[in-house]
Amino acid sequence: MRALTVSQDPEQSWDELVRFWEEMEWPEGSKVEIIEGIVTVSPAPGLPHNDITERIQRGLYSVIPVHWGVYQTLALSVPSRLGMLIPDLLVTQRPNHAGPDTHIPAALAELVVEITSRSNARHDRITKPAAYATAGIPLYLLVDRWAPGGPTATLYGEPKGDVYRVLSAAKFGDPLKLPAPFDLVLDTGEFPEA
Repeated sequence: MRALTVSQDPEQSWDELVRFWEEMEWPEGSKVEIIEGIVTVSPAPGLPHNDITERIQRGLYSVIPVHWGVYQTLALSVPSRLGMLIPDLLVTQRPNHAGPDTHIPAALAELVVEITSRSNARHDRITKPAAYATAGIPLYLLVDRWAPGGPTATLYGEPKGDVYRVLSAAKFGDPLKLPAPFDLVLDTGEFPEA
């Protein structure tokens, strides 16, 4: 199943777009994001995708401070890129519950992880990293099951403007090290390829 885009008034302000995103009744279990000002509804990911997410999440819990959390459905707001993005995994300090209950500012994230699906690979490779870099998120991990040269995991960091620098990359089967504050080696050999 492919992602669906929802047409809305291009003249809407950011606040109106967010209100539409928050108040609309979306299909249960779907992932609804605003990507470059366009509301995108994606189906729930399949078992291989979830298996990779779970393995990374399990590793992260073993190394993060107790006042940090790993979240799978928390949205990140990037108004400058007209984005309300929901990464597959997000590591941040436990959110302050005094703000909105639907999202947090993207700048609060320490690490975001995206795992490609056939239908969203372009967003995960191009659109989302540009938004995450713009927000100044220190680390972006892309697990690309559909990479042209075969499945890979690529760690990006040192954001400048809307661009990251590649810090390291691994073909599935090779280890990938996340630097401090994580100091975690991911065994990509455990990741299912399809």
